[in-house]
Order: sequence, then structure tokens, then C-alpha cells
Amino acid sequence: MKTKTLLCAVAALTLSAACQPKVQIVPSKEPIRIELTVNINQEIRVRLNKDVEDLISNNPDLF
Repeated sequence: MKTKTLLCAVAALTLSAACQPKVQIVPSKEPIRIELTVNINQEIRVRLNKDVEDLISNNPDLF
């Protein structure tokens, strides 16, 4: 009786081990492309605002 139970347990473990999913990582054939769109509008405005402030402070009669 014990041998039969042990044999059934071994058979169940063997069958469950055979059903494990396989994970495979395959690299792409094409190179990875990363496209970035960078907005530098804010930096230009800050720099321009600073220049305008300096110009107005140096020439108060300008406007």
C-alpha cells in the first residue's frame, strides 16, 4: 500500500514538473530607436526675460 502511494506521488511530481511554463527572451532583429522631443522654449524665455530686465534697468528712459 505504501509503495503504491509513493509510486503515485512520484508519478504526479514527474507529470507536474513536465508542465512547467518556459520563459524565453528573444532579442529584436531591429535596433531599438528612442525618439525624444525636447522643448527648450522655457529656457529661451528665461534667458530673454533676464536680458530684457537688464536692458530696462540699465536704460530706464527706453520706454
